[in-house]
Amino acid sequence: MARPEKVAEVQAIAARIQSAQCMILADYTGLTVEKMTIFRRNCRAQSIDCRVVKNRLARIAADDSGMSVMKEHLKGPMAILFGMGSQVEAAKVAVDFAKDNEALKVRGGFVDGKYLDADQVVALSRTPSREELLAKMMGSINSPATGLVGTINGVAAALARVIDAAAKQKAEAA
Repeated sequence: MARPEKVAEVQAIAARIQSAQCMILADYTGLTVEKMTIFRRNCRAQSIDCRVVKNRLARIAADDSGMSVMKEHLKGPMAILFGMGSQVEAAKVAVDFAKDNEALKVRGGFVDGKYLDADQVVALSRTPSREELLAKMMGSINSPATGLVGTINGVAAALARVIDAAAKQKAEAA
């Protein structure tokens, strides 16, 4: 018979798996407690849930949540980053931290139920955030209007210069 605290932990992990937009698997072997604390703070700052769970419990939770493909990737000490708000932020936090701390190794991840290997997670981390993409899109939408205003303003300014020059010529001739 399963102990109630283990059942509750499996249910909590399964709920996170189902609600996460992105999950990143990272091996934290060799990371000091101080560095792991910093890593968790970085995760919390981006609204990412970083959990170190027993692989056996995570495998059961993966089955319960319909992510049985996840089971084969849970080997060794593993931290799971659950990105609830964005598909990109968890990858960015993990890859950025791994650049400065060789002990943390990104092993892979899941986006929309599909497995990403470590190289694909690195590529995902380079994807601009939603805000950056929106800003670029708004700039692209605004660009033709800005160009049109500049062209119309240029024509009006040229016409004003021609009229001014004609008025000066008449004033000198008179």
